[in-house]
Formats: sequence, structure tokens, C-alpha cells
Amino acid sequence: MSKQNWITFFEVGGSVLAMIYALLIASNTGNEILGFSLLLVSALLFAAWGFIDRRWAFFALQFFYAASAIIGLIRWA
Repeated sequence: MSKQNWITFFEVGGSVLAMIYALLIASNTGNEILGFSLLLVSALLFAAWGFIDRRWAFFALQFFYAASAIIGLIRWA
């Protein structure tokens, strides 16, 4: 798989999961654990994208999203 294919996979995968996360949290339907789990996976995918594409500010930002996901998981568990 080429570098561009990996970037596309991480970008699209992270985006889709982030959209689902946002809908789950906003819906307030009791799916917070699933939502924050998706946020964590999304942050990891975006971090991989940032690393591969050498977008260091974007890469660093994902640590804050991952931390938010972990806090949410602890809070709602």
C-alpha cells in the first residue's frame, strides 16, 4: 500500500469515526462509552496520518483528543 493510500485510509477513517462520535455524544442516548471509544480510535487514526504526512501540529493535537476520550471513558464508566 502506498503512502498516499495510507494517508487516505487514516484521514477518511478518522473523519467517519469522529462524525459518528459527535452524533452519539450529542444525541444523549446513553451511548457515551461507545462515542468516546470512537473518539479515541479516531484520534489514533488522525495521529497516524499526521505522523506519516509530517504534520506535527496536527499530530500533537491528537494527544489532546485522545486525552479527552480517555477522560470521557473514565467519567462515563
